[in-house]
Amino acid sequence: MYRVTEGSTQGLPDVQAFLDLLGGLHRHPIEAARGLFDPTGELIVTRAPGRLDVMGGIADYSGSLVLEMPIREGVLVALQPQRDRSLRIVTLADETGRDPAFEMPLAALESPVGPMDYAAARAWFASRARTRWAAYIAGAFLVLMRECGAEFPHGARILVASEVPEGRGVASSAALEVAAMQAVAAAYDIRLEPVQLAGLCQMVENLVVGAPCGIMDQITAACGEQDRLLALLCQPAEMQGTIAIPDDIEFWGLDSGVRHSVSGADYGSVRVGAFMGYRIIAEHSGMQATAGRPGGPVTIDDPAWHGYLANIYPSYFETHFHDVLPERISGREFLARYGGTTDPVTSITPARTYAVRNPAAHPIQENFRVRVFAEMLKRLSQDPCRTGVSPGGLRGLGMGDKLARTISAKKTPDPFILLGELMYQSHAGYSACGLGCDATDFLVDLVRYAGPAEGLYGAKITGGGNGGTVAVLARRGSAEAIHAVAEAYARRRGYQPYIFSGSSPGACSFGHLRLWGTPKSHTG
Repeated sequence: MYRVTEGSTQGLPDVQAFLDLLGGLHRHPIEAARGLFDPTGELIVTRAPGRLDVMGGIADYSGSLVLEMPIREGVLVALQPQRDRSLRIVTLADETGRDPAFEMPLAALESPVGPMDYAAARAWFASRARTRWAAYIAGAFLVLMRECGAEFPHGARILVASEVPEGRGVASSAALEVAAMQAVAAAYDIRLEPVQLAGLCQMVENLVVGAPCGIMDQITAACGEQDRLLALLCQPAEMQGTIAIPDDIEFWGLDSGVRHSVSGADYGSVRVGAFMGYRIIAEHSGMQATAGRPGGPVTIDDPAWHGYLANIYPSYFETHFHDVLPERISGREFLARYGGTTDPVTSITPARTYAVRNPAAHPIQENFRVRVFAEMLKRLSQDPCRTGVSPGGLRGLGMGDKLARTISAKKTPDPFILLGELMYQSHAGYSACGLGCDATDFLVDLVRYAGPAEGLYGAKITGGGNGGTVAVLARRGSAEAIHAVAEAYARRRGYQPYIFSGSSPGACSFGHLRLWGTPKSHTG
């Protein structure tokens, strides 16, 4: 067996199960895993959780505040340095069309003039369909080379095990990136601050994998705290602490069974549309735009909103910009008139037509919803009487005296109903952008139908949309109602939803384990 010489399992069942698996790895059914590690050598073990996107979602790339909860399920990575300069990576994930083992020399990430270019690396991994999953892990080495000047005199053997379902909108890729980056940093004594680590992981996904995600997933996987909502202002990554979840509510996740992909065309086109909207608003406002390299992003001198749609108040948008934005525009026409957007990770296809008005409006409205949601949760956590939110707190969000007094009055509905309504509005915003789907709409409708009488207050699609998981706000102890929704969904759709419940610490709270093996590890 392996012996823990540094760190703590923190009582997490999946960590202990992973340690038990390592002890019996020589008997594993995946042949590539059996002889992966030297059973007498040192291992580094790291862990990062997936996340439930409670509020914010796709508005992250437009600078919104987001509220994220690390989920109970996590990704575990074991890394053992090896003398030669090669990487051998084995995944225990059971996916059709995927080879479980990947190997490459570290020299393949280098050239005579320095580390490999990101575009070349992206193309290299993309051309290997059965092992392209390895880009999420091997990409950590390349990003550390390019961004931190890291040198790797020896290679590594890496094992990956995950309980975070893939393609369900709970940030499985970010959890993998963060756990891998944390393991590499620990093994090679590279010191990274938590937000820095998350930013480097976002670069892995954006530049090596080629998926245009925001940073909220990586920040949550790295910096999240168990049983609390992480508040992140995505400008680009301003941590605003964590928010306690009031004792009488809880958040659940219901998997629709419709596979979500952040690299899908719909997510990318909605993101492009939002940045088109910002570019048009900036032009209409007389802001100076400067073209960059051919095909690259433009820069805008923006003293008003500092480059983020989310900094525009909804009322100002409706009054000044709603009618300025086209509902749709072709890529060719947009490029001819505006030259490009400020987004460095997407490109505009001239022959494609993009929705603009709704994708641009959504983050403006969502940021306001999230700020109200966060303020209400803070007040509810502080107020044992649960009478709602103070007028002063809501005036700080830009509300007038009359509206603030109305919302905070004791005669108003249960404040959790108001929180639920904000979630329903967020869900409708996704649909307006074209990122909803019948399956998630049905789950949300089932929650709405059950309603507060059954302890269910609100629900919304999460993450990048297009399927995936629905987040649900419920009265604590509403497991029976949640399971009833899942059963009703299964009867209609023929798919039994995976139910996400509970929470776990982020990667930086967990740290890493250092293990030493003995010859006994290879007997039996």
